[in-house]
Amino acid sequence: MAMKKKQFAVFGLGSFGRSVALTLESFGCNVIVVDQSFEKVQEIADSVSYAMRADVSDPDAMKALGARNLDGAVVAISDNFEAGIMATIISKELGIPYVLAKARDELHGKILEKVGADAVIFPERDMGNRVAKKLLSSEFTDWIELSPEYSLTEKPLPGHWEGKCLSELKIREKYGINVVGIMSNGNVDVTFDPNAPLPAECVLIIIGANAVLQRFEEIGV
Repeated sequence: MAMKKKQFAVFGLGSFGRSVALTLESFGCNVIVVDQSFEKVQEIADSVSYAMRADVSDPDAMKALGARNLDGAVVAISDNFEAGIMATIISKELGIPYVLAKARDELHGKILEKVGADAVIFPERDMGNRVAKKLLSSEFTDWIELSPEYSLTEKPLPGHWEGKCLSELKIREKYGINVVGIMSNGNVDVTFDPNAPLPAECVLIIIGANAVLQRFEEIGV
């Protein structure tokens, strides 16, 4: 059975929010973006799943997004202190399980944590695409938990697997993990042919039990 696409919302379309949204979309996620600027919404509309002009500090506007179905949200608003805080509060009240909020300084960050942000980032220290990958996966040692038992992560293709196909490698049978996507030349393919040769320097997106992923890393495939 195909794995359900993860769904994220990005509130605020400055350079940081735009970068996060586009990177998540490139990973095959469904991404909803919200901003008060009609121009910013129009600019990104064709590149994400859904773009909406709305006030993120308005609970009714947030509810209209179907926020309860989201896997996570990124509050990428730091220029409007109050709007970022309200968006964080409303996101948690609507039951969004993971809310990552952008802060402009340490004090702002502490307040965001107090009102329920699961993680706080500072754009001076975190690039937007790095944060987006963190929501899904980044380096193999830095996976994201899908549940207390299972995680999703990336694995650069081992050199001796190059040119072989997944059906030949029998990764699920040998290692107990599943390949759910392949990244190559900046593109993510989640409908790959298991009988096609794996391209050089691609990255496998894999899912598995945490203990199994740990063993897979330790044996250095």
